[in-house]
Amino acid sequence: MMERLRAALRDAGAAFWLRDARVPAAFAPSAPGLPDAQDLLRLDVRIEAGRVAALAPLGSAAEGFDMDGGQLWPGPLDAHTHLDKGHIWPRAPNPRGDFLGALETTAADRAARWTEADMEARADFALRCAHAHGTVAIRTHLDTELRHARTTWSLFRRLRDAWAGRIALQMVSIAPLDRFAGAEGEAIADLVAEAGGVLGMVTRLSGGVHDALPPDHVPMLERFFALAEARGLDIDLHVDESGEAGARGLREIAMVALRRGFRGRIQCGHCCSLAVQPEDYARETIARVAEAGIRIVVLPMCNMYLQDRAPGRTPRWRGVTLVHEMRAAGIGVSLASDNVRDPFYAYGDMDLVEVLREGTRILHLDHPFAGWAGVVGPNPAAAMGLDAGVLRPGAAADLLLFRARGMTELLSRPQSDRIVLRSGRLLDAAPPDHRELDALSGGLPG
Repeated sequence: MMERLRAALRDAGAAFWLRDARVPAAFAPSAPGLPDAQDLLRLDVRIEAGRVAALAPLGSAAEGFDMDGGQLWPGPLDAHTHLDKGHIWPRAPNPRGDFLGALETTAADRAARWTEADMEARADFALRCAHAHGTVAIRTHLDTELRHARTTWSLFRRLRDAWAGRIALQMVSIAPLDRFAGAEGEAIADLVAEAGGVLGMVTRLSGGVHDALPPDHVPMLERFFALAEARGLDIDLHVDESGEAGARGLREIAMVALRRGFRGRIQCGHCCSLAVQPEDYARETIARVAEAGIRIVVLPMCNMYLQDRAPGRTPRWRGVTLVHEMRAAGIGVSLASDNVRDPFYAYGDMDLVEVLREGTRILHLDHPFAGWAGVVGPNPAAAMGLDAGVLRPGAAADLLLFRARGMTELLSRPQSDRIVLRSGRLLDAAPPDHRELDALSGGLPG
């Protein structure tokens, strides 16, 4: 069926109907009708001149391409990745599989091998993976040590331009919080502003991990916010990425944002330690995060891989934050790929269908499914400030078509036979072969 549909769409003109499509309600807030028990709307969708022209009730179209009840999505958005690190695993495996091992292994590989050509080959590979899977926008964090930062940011500005029209690429700095205290912080912020990026950091100190906050944590946060405010920059932070109860940066970030009346967008990622805090502290933190308008991006595959790992011991917790409680408080929650085939996560393929599938299992985003599909569509779009991730008249016809009908059908298989449309045209693209990167790893397979 999918091959017949693919062949038919290859010869589609500028205007056509996609008949009998099921659409998760989170992706089509203005569509007619009521969702079923799995939060799916059943629609006929009109495409004209590369855009969605109409969302009509099932049976409205007398002709067109029959989807036989299969699902239709807008192109998803990946709001937290690390394209500069990606695909170094074959040459730089994490010896212990834990967070500190990832930091140490990545630092050594960066110092020895991250030339412009090396980063470009790996990032372009990752972008081609994401493009083939149907992703329309990516935000990447870039390790921003001034010794190599200008090379990194120059390269990714060039990649952003080269990929414009295929993937909207955003860039975020990443450096420990203490490095923003002096002249280096000014230089990083200026570099980010010049590139039209987002100011980012991690809520740990240089050489450390996410544990008890240092006494001068709040003044350093104030300084970081001031750097962003002076340049009109949005903020994106790696927060409390551990199972340590002393890692309590998220609440402090919310309190600083509220005191300052910060007007930019704030996204915080990970926030793992919230799951091990006392209930009253967790509830109060979530309330302050909601009040500050902070959005949260959760990285379920990477965090479950890294957190609570010890040799010979089965992990006791999943390493992820309190997404259900956050959504109940009105906080916008997204899921994202995070690291792909590097010391922080040995797996992955820049595929947001996989991220939602695994996230559903890890985080129990089901029973009911209501609204959870939005974590790879409108929620990251809002966090990134992009008009994407929803189906509505006038939106670009960047679409994913699936044979799967219900949510359990969709989430039970990899959906490798999905059809991707870009501007209403069939995308003939496949994920690249990992052997392309052999020259960067001495031919070692991952």
